[in-house]
Amino acid sequence: MENKELTLMKGNEALAHAAIRTGVDGYFGYPITPQSEILETLAAQRPWETTGMVVLQAESETASINMLYGGAACGKKVFTSSSSIGIALMQEGVSYCAGAELPIVFVNVQRGGPGLGTIQPSQGDYFQATRGGGNGDYNTIVLAPSSVQEMADFVDLAFDLAFKYRNPAMILSDGLIGQMMEPVVLPPQRPRRTDAEVIEQCPWATTGRPSSRRPNIITSLELKPEKMEANNLRLQEKYRTIRECETRYETILCDDADYLIVAFGSAARIAESAIKELRDNGVKVGLFRPITVWPFPEKELREISKGKKFILVAEINAGQMIQDVRLSVGDSLPVHHYGRLGGMVPEPKEIVDEIENLIKTQSL
Repeated sequence: MENKELTLMKGNEALAHAAIRTGVDGYFGYPITPQSEILETLAAQRPWETTGMVVLQAESETASINMLYGGAACGKKVFTSSSSIGIALMQEGVSYCAGAELPIVFVNVQRGGPGLGTIQPSQGDYFQATRGGGNGDYNTIVLAPSSVQEMADFVDLAFDLAFKYRNPAMILSDGLIGQMMEPVVLPPQRPRRTDAEVIEQCPWATTGRPSSRRPNIITSLELKPEKMEANNLRLQEKYRTIRECETRYETILCDDADYLIVAFGSAARIAESAIKELRDNGVKVGLFRPITVWPFPEKELREISKGKKFILVAEINAGQMIQDVRLSVGDSLPVHHYGRLGGMVPEPKEIVDEIENLIKTQSL
């Protein structure tokens, strides 16, 4: 049996170590709480001396996302990280990458808003992540970790999906997951791809080298509307394929449950603790956790919710994912929401009380 070494570290640190170990070519980012440990860990590890990975602190978030455009256009595995406000500044560049079909990865360690807000954890960027955020009709693949282990695991997964579909991919974390410490098994060290492998795997990329064939042009610009519509229709077909093939989710104690909690990320951890207390009190509650919040696992939720008495959507926001939940289940059962705002993180007891109050109300 393979000996897997456990290491205690923060979620942000685990993500940075995983990026080095999975052969990422470059990181371009800008510090902002609560994600600065990603850049700090990469700088401390000095991977340019071991794997050849580039680590660069850009002059701004806008600069970093445009550096990703350039790196990804060459077929390189490049990523950035920021928090909420910084991700908002990147949205023009993300839309450019979506239009040019570039496989970038970006990490959002969310904090409370709107505006400058607070440095405390939040899930208030759900709409920004799942509805695009920038201009035009496009979608970003969005993975929502709920543990330090998933912060490490989702780096490789995000790049796999980004390159498979030539599409931006986001790891949507928050300040709780990014700052908390847990044991983690880091991936084995893998070499970065050689230039020859990049050219072979990414025939669409521009390499900057002379070629007898016509050079690849990486752009999202098309001045002829009929061609732009054709590009958009092709993108929409790609998004349909992603929705069909790439939904991911986790269920806990759903088979015999009378009631269902739907939560993602750190809210799912809190919900899991609440479910244990409710089960101890004789209330059968299960958890449905979307891992991909885009594409949202609507078919799976619709099936699992059959026979349940109600759904409680638990979020650290004013009610954003609840819209996707309601679209998934329709009018088949009541859907309620419980959330805290401004960086306030709910206690498990709050969710327990909410479930018990809803049961009492339903029985009247």
